[in-house]
Amino acid sequence: MMAMLRLHGRLTARPAFPSPIRPRACLYCCYQHCYSTGTHRDGADHGGRLDAARAWLAELHAQTIPLETIGELTFSTSSGPGGQNVNKVHSKATLKVPLDALLPHVPAAIHGEIKRSRYLAQRSRCLVVHADDSRKQSDNARSCYRRLFDAIVQAAQDAVPAETSPEQVQRVKQLQKSNNERRIKSKKHHSAKKSSRRGPGDD
Repeated sequence: MMAMLRLHGRLTARPAFPSPIRPRACLYCCYQHCYSTGTHRDGADHGGRLDAARAWLAELHAQTIPLETIGELTFSTSSGPGGQNVNKVHSKATLKVPLDALLPHVPAAIHGEIKRSRYLAQRSRCLVVHADDSRKQSDNARSCYRRLFDAIVQAAQDAVPAETSPEQVQRVKQLQKSNNERRIKSKKHHSAKKSSRRGPGDD
């Protein structure tokens, strides 16, 4: 009897994560907490938020932000190419993503640039993207997602300055040193010319 119960327990025991999506969701929650709040355990300052944003941007890909989940995609009649289908077929795609739903998925350092996006509708506080380049709904839908993703990438790049490499720092120092040397040399040359113009009997 005990052997049967143990066997039954092994057969009915659930795995730690019932679906392959769960581990990614847990990791994402931790990831989201670190980057969306812009803080770490030791309390990050502005530089820490930029570092977090750089790390996020380096790992960013099309699936990082669940636009299909947090956004609303609708279709309407199109004024684009399509011949007789124009104004008859609902092929124009419109993607609306509420700002409040998007911001938790991106680092705090990028929020300002996203709020200044040309896609932002101030009244609804949604990012709104349209696409009607194709007669196919699927093509226009993909265009909407791609355009919004590209806009987020651009916002991140605008908000987060690139780190200066040691080589670049050294190069700047060398240029500054050369400029100073040229300036000093020019001043000495100018002073010598003035002295020569005065002549020995001018003193």
